[in-house]
Amino acid sequence: MFGLLKKFREGLQKTSARLVTEIKRIVTGAPRLDAATLDELEAALIGADLGVGTAMEIVERVRQAAATQREVDVVGIARAEIERELRLLPSVATTAREMFAALGREKPVVVLMVGVNGTGKTTTTAKLAYWLKQQGHTVLLAAADTFRAAAIEQLQLWGQRVGCEVIAGQYGADSAAVAFDALQAARRRGVDFLVVDTAGRLHTKKNLMEEMKKIHRSLQKVMPSAPHETWLVLDGTTGMNALVQAREFHQALGVTGLVVTKLDGTAKGGIVVAIARELKIPVRFLGLGEQADDLQPFDPAAFAAGLFGQETVSEEVGGGFSSDRRR
Repeated sequence: MFGLLKKFREGLQKTSARLVTEIKRIVTGAPRLDAATLDELEAALIGADLGVGTAMEIVERVRQAAATQREVDVVGIARAEIERELRLLPSVATTAREMFAALGREKPVVVLMVGVNGTGKTTTTAKLAYWLKQQGHTVLLAAADTFRAAAIEQLQLWGQRVGCEVIAGQYGADSAAVAFDALQAARRRGVDFLVVDTAGRLHTKKNLMEEMKKIHRSLQKVMPSAPHETWLVLDGTTGMNALVQAREFHQALGVTGLVVTKLDGTAKGGIVVAIARELKIPVRFLGLGEQADDLQPFDPAAFAAGLFGQETVSEEVGGGFSSDRRR
């Protein structure tokens, strides 16, 4: 658990630095916990892209605590509320074996990776393969992005790096046909997981979404239950725009999981909470760095602790009001 907490703390460092600094500034600068101070606290939480609903819940819990406690640990309350909300999501398998068992289908488990251009989807596809292989599973990758320049070569290079074969076609080929061929190959070889990297598409372009549905139909010709998972890869640096993308993709494709990338490069890590709260879609993985092992399974407690720069799930970082300052 310590290793996971360390990964989350380091990967969310920019978000935690901004968030904790703002909370401490508000706490130390306020003579008492009054309406104006609570409004400022709510604004700071919204500014970290936690979402309006979550910010309001945290502020209300701070208000309730102030009525009954001599010491009000604002950071602790915020962390606990975020963890509580994330635990309300549908349960997520935290190992490949659990995922495989939960799906309960014949081999392979087919995971479709979708999203707009620039989210790190191809890299995430390869990192997911690495994680699966580390857990003892066989994996095949499908390069169904036949449009973006160098997309096939990028996945092939990553495939060599993580030790996974890549099924690919030619540029401009039918991406649904590539997915079809890859699934046939995966079934013949008896591999455990097939991860399909698809072309980036704008959530506002209907024809691109229809093409994705065509990939679904092609997979189902080989295996009626496929794809078993459709994971939306979101760029954490885009903040609330990622929420807009998630809404549209979920409506069009029925997204079953979220992967939020580039969280190590942004102070907007709170967007994970905002998306999960609104759409009730499980967060599967977080991208916390550039290395192959920086794609980490989502853990609510580790995320909530990392969001506030804590090394343990119970650590206090000093963001609270004392009783004499509330009077």
